Amino acid sequence: MATLSGILNGSSLDSRVEDYLEDKLQSTADLDNLDELLTNVELQRNQLQSQLDDAAKELEEARRMGDERQAALQARIAEFNELQESIDRRVQIAAASDAPSEAIARLQKPMKQLQNVELAQKYFLLLQDAERLRKEARSHLPGSPKEALEPYALLKELAIKLRSLPGNDELHLVDHVERMTKNLWDEMKQIMSTELETVLNKKRWPKVDPQSEMDEEWLACVEKLLDLQMPEVIHSADIVALLPFEVMAKMFVTEFRFHFMSDKPTSSAQSVGTHCFPWLLTTLEKWEDFFRDNLGHLLASKFHDSPVANKTIYVDPACALITAMLPVVREKIDAVASETHTNPGFLSSFISQIMALDENIRSRFNYDGGDPENGWAGLSEIILDKYFDVWFQAERSFALERFEAILESRDARKIDYDYSLPGKMKPTFAAVQLTDLLRVVTTKYERLRKVKQKLKFLTDIQLDILDGYHDRLRSSLEAYQSLTSTLGRTIHGVTKEQLAALEGTGALETLCKVIGSSDHIANTLAEWGDEEFYVILWDQLHRRQSRQIKPQGSAIGNVVGNNHDLKERTVAAVDDGDENGAIFDETIAAYTNRRKAGEELLMGALVDSHSKALRAYTHNVQWTTIGESATPDDSSALSITPELDEPLSVLKRNLEFLGKALSAASFRRVWRDALEKLQDLLWTSILIRQTFTTLGAAQFAHDCASIFSLVDRFIPNGSAALESLREGLVLLNLPTTTTAESEDAIAITLKQASDRAFTDNDEARAVLEELQLVALTPLNARQILQRRVENNENVGW
Repeated sequence: MATLSGILNGSSLDSRVEDYLEDKLQSTADLDNLDELLTNVELQRNQLQSQLDDAAKELEEARRMGDERQAALQARIAEFNELQESIDRRVQIAAASDAPSEAIARLQKPMKQLQNVELAQKYFLLLQDAERLRKEARSHLPGSPKEALEPYALLKELAIKLRSLPGNDELHLVDHVERMTKNLWDEMKQIMSTELETVLNKKRWPKVDPQSEMDEEWLACVEKLLDLQMPEVIHSADIVALLPFEVMAKMFVTEFRFHFMSDKPTSSAQSVGTHCFPWLLTTLEKWEDFFRDNLGHLLASKFHDSPVANKTIYVDPACALITAMLPVVREKIDAVASETHTNPGFLSSFISQIMALDENIRSRFNYDGGDPENGWAGLSEIILDKYFDVWFQAERSFALERFEAILESRDARKIDYDYSLPGKMKPTFAAVQLTDLLRVVTTKYERLRKVKQKLKFLTDIQLDILDGYHDRLRSSLEAYQSLTSTLGRTIHGVTKEQLAALEGTGALETLCKVIGSSDHIANTLAEWGDEEFYVILWDQLHRRQSRQIKPQGSAIGNVVGNNHDLKERTVAAVDDGDENGAIFDETIAAYTNRRKAGEELLMGALVDSHSKALRAYTHNVQWTTIGESATPDDSSALSITPELDEPLSVLKRNLEFLGKALSAASFRRVWRDALEKLQDLLWTSILIRQTFTTLGAAQFAHDCASIFSLVDRFIPNGSAALESLREGLVLLNLPTTTTAESEDAIAITLKQASDRAFTDNDEARAVLEELQLVALTPLNARQILQRRVENNENVGW
């Protein structure tokens, strides 16, 4: 064992062989099995050798096959290159030759024919489907209209799909299917309508009692027609007349055509307002309750949960009947308009009659025309879309001609004293007739629904008339100023007739015409501004402007924004966001300013009249010599100074005239200023300029008392405007000695008042307070006291 190990250790066997031997020969006993071991080793060696030989063969075979594949690949590459070169050469040859194009051209015709054959086959199949759906729909009528709708809906969908395909305009099939669909729908409606007509004929419709009830057969036919039409009603964007109502209205339509669209006298255009429209309203009112009582519940149940449940034309039987009747009425209106639109007078009347009919239908039957939010546009919309400009020009011509006739009438410039009660402003006849004209114009367009059309009437007729009349009033004031001013008479000249017209109350009358007319127009427009029509129009303008304002606040184009003239004349406050304005604000302001200007001139005319009348009184009367025979204690013996007779007469005349022509407020306003000027005149020209004896002071006080009395007779407590003069007279008439004959006698004498007034201002104020004179100042008191002769004479007191 040791020898074997040494041999093995000295050998160069592989370590694995060593491991094997050590594993098999671990003891001496294992040597006995050496032969067996060698045999196994030899067997394993032979097996390994056999495997090695097989592996060598496979390797050789693999190398051979690899070489063959490589050779084959190289051959294919070479073949491909040759083929590519061949193709390139043929492409070059083909590019230089016309043969391919000729071949393609020859193939196009048979290919087109092949496509046509395939398309024809598809057409045939599609037509088969369409015809099948048509027959299927008809097979369910008249018994089951709901079931007939299903194949009809499929056919309708097919038609819509074909129409949406590209190039559908070139396909006759699309038109054919659409015609088939339409014809089927017409046929379906005709079948169902015929069934209802048969029932109506049996009932002798419409010769039935309007208070009667529809029987079950009648109601069943109506319900079938509604079922058939339900999808059309729900999905249609346009107004759809309900089929059963069209059938039942057919007799009314026939009667309408017989009476109003034939050769009968009632068919004339002039009979539309007197016969045609009244007949329509009478017919609708006659059958209104009949339809509502019998069919109201049926329509409500059919459309209760549908998208059209809020439209009266579907849920209200009376409105459904109106919808069925309107087409023939539109036809009549179109015919009349086409025949008579060249006659402006008739067209104006005709459009007014149509708008009145529209309003009657809306108000009497609550007809919304399928638009619950905005309401029914009306039959007039059709005419206005075509003939609005013609109608508007006619109305404008009529209005302006009437305006000129009013201004040129004989009584136009006369004051209408009977227009209102005493104490109210009296306008001229022209102003009254002008507001009547404007009201008539309003009635012409107040039923219009388009804001643009309303504004056309407002701006181009009413505001033009108002502006024209305002210019007349302004010209009247300017003419008056030119006649009454020195500069005006110098520049423009003046005639004797013009001056004569201003004599007496002529100047006052001229100004009162302007004042009364301006006030009447302004007040009338202010009242109109609160009326519903103008409030709504103002709101529409305001909302339009609000929607058209940019965030920065600049206006963009809209009905008001683009019309600068409109904003200046009516709604300037729109841009400022004034929601409390009114449509005529700017015009009212213009007329109000004209009235104020007239009142200022009137006050000046009064001052001038009084100054001229008092000229002799203020310049010629001597207050130190008059009334020598009278005594201050006997005031009843005093008479009015002769020079005051004419001023009092003029003052009375002016008060009487203006009291009749002006309102109480304007009358007081004008006279307050005029009396203040009168007071200034008497104060400066007499009271603090003239010298008075005791008798002269008493005479002047007596004269002024006459003026106070006259003023108070026409203006209650109006003499309060002359309070400073009244108090000045009290101070002027202080007695020279103290008297105790009366409890009302003044306890202070002239000398006492003078001594204290000239001491200082405090003493002067004390004197005035003691005399209860609140309107005078210490300076006034000293000035008045100095006018007494007694204060200027060196006499003993």
